[in-house]
Amino acid sequence: MNDLIQPAPIAIPEAELTDLHDRLARTRWAPEPAGGDEGYGTSNARVRELVTYWKDSYDWRAWEARLNAYPHYQTEIDGSRVHFGWIKSPEPNAIPLILCHGWPGSVFEYLNVLGPLSDPAGHGLDSSIAFDLVLPSLPGFGFSGPTADTGWGVGRIAGAFVELMHRLGYDRYGTVGNDWGSGIAPEIGRLATEAVIGAHVTQAWFDAPTDEPELIAGLSPRDRAAMEAWQQFSTTASYAMVHSEQPQTLAHAISDSPAGLVAWNVQCMGDQEIEAILTHASTHWLTGTAGSAIRIYCEADREQLPVAADVPLGVAQFPHDLPSVRAFVEREHNLIQWSEFDRGSHYGAFDAPDLMIGDLRSLFATLESAD
Repeated sequence: MNDLIQPAPIAIPEAELTDLHDRLARTRWAPEPAGGDEGYGTSNARVRELVTYWKDSYDWRAWEARLNAYPHYQTEIDGSRVHFGWIKSPEPNAIPLILCHGWPGSVFEYLNVLGPLSDPAGHGLDSSIAFDLVLPSLPGFGFSGPTADTGWGVGRIAGAFVELMHRLGYDRYGTVGNDWGSGIAPEIGRLATEAVIGAHVTQAWFDAPTDEPELIAGLSPRDRAAMEAWQQFSTTASYAMVHSEQPQTLAHAISDSPAGLVAWNVQCMGDQEIEAILTHASTHWLTGTAGSAIRIYCEADREQLPVAADVPLGVAQFPHDLPSVRAFVEREHNLIQWSEFDRGSHYGAFDAPDLMIGDLRSLFATLESAD
């Protein structure tokens, strides 16, 4: 592909869907001891529920068609395929935004915000704030396909996305991120300081200043609870430890068994509706990226990038998600907007799209007026 931008609509071969159905029908169930459905990982009952629905009721073509309502393209950057949606606004002064997802999600995270952000007038919103949207699958994830080499951590992905926006002709744009995208979005701002006007994230990363007891002692009750949640996550997120240390060992299992893949991925999907869970799982399965996607954990560990960035930052906190410690974020970032919502999950753009849309419009309206 080189640096060409080529149309690339999503079209999973029917043979792949048939193979998936056959594998689901032949699932070999793991024996479960009495009492083993609590505290031992994803239960047999949960996996059976997901596999049965996936096999008998789930319609990939319907979700594929929803995404294909928008134009898609591909190009090659740094030796890797980058597939992306490119939704241009009818508004002449639209602000370009690049939307970055994470794991075990996919570009489908943003499906419910694409229309209102790009065409606000068509959705009953003020047209003075509109966006051109660039929606890439991270290299190694989803429709970008597996990466051919190692090293695709946050920094390298951010560099690829800087190049992508350059190729699309944007010299001034904003960034948006969830999950791993919450690290990638500010990193794009670090790499392209003259181009990025601001970043919006749903989890603001920070380094806990354990050597500053006075700062920790002065935390608000909300921030202290958030710090404790982060500390608990860092010691109990077993999937992250496996991804960071033995991603290729796990890759063999989740690339061969769709039941195994959804059992592994669902531990990080919270209360997402079953269609959303299976759409993300199907994306990983049908594109052959179940194994390559998890490598971002070990690559990021090996990069050891700094967290702090000067890019103007907006943070949206949804209640059913890992909270950020505002005092630490203010210390390490150029925080200009902080929002806390009463509904929504780790996938707020999908299950609370109105809140995400309003928060993005508010942030970038502020940045535009200050420019």
